[in-house]
Amino acid sequence: MNKGLLIVFSGPSGCGKGTCMEALLAADPEIALSVSATTRAPRPAEIDGVHYHFVTREQFLEGIETGDMLEYAEYNNCFYGTPASAVERQLAEGKVVFLEIEVQGALKVRQKCPEAVMIFLMPPSKEELRRRLEKRSTNTPEDIQRRLKIAEDEMSVAPEYDYIVYNNALEDAVDDIRAIIRAERCRTERQLSDR
Repeated sequence: MNKGLLIVFSGPSGCGKGTCMEALLAADPEIALSVSATTRAPRPAEIDGVHYHFVTREQFLEGIETGDMLEYAEYNNCFYGTPASAVERQLAEGKVVFLEIEVQGALKVRQKCPEAVMIFLMPPSKEELRRRLEKRSTNTPEDIQRRLKIAEDEMSVAPEYDYIVYNNALEDAVDDIRAIIRAERCRTERQLSDR
């Protein structure tokens, strides 16, 4: 059995990460998306263990103390993070585990897991990113401006990643990501350590 493969997957809001992940998960049963933990309350349609692991603040802080958080951040008085134990379990099953996380968390994972493969999903252009954000009916003009500024900051970190994939067309981006997975699985040190 192949050892699992840890993929850190980042990109700015509106670049199509979620759509790419849906296509990858539908195409390959060996691909799994890590479910983050959070201390915020579930929203109406959210299911514990599917959308997030909803935990108490005390449980989350205990996870930090015991080293069970690969990365975490506090946003709007709530914690969000990646439980290491769940990721390790999926890797032991030979899964390709995706962490769909923002760039600060990604760089923390790189420090703890240098073997992780880091993929940055890039929009075709800043103009296209703006168009995609404007297409979302939930974004106000101020929100779009704020997201574009954050996107610019995030894209400046892309050179820290192992791969940059441009999402010009969904099918091509998904094919590129699957090709990265195949290549990483054939990497000499992975092949020799699997024997």
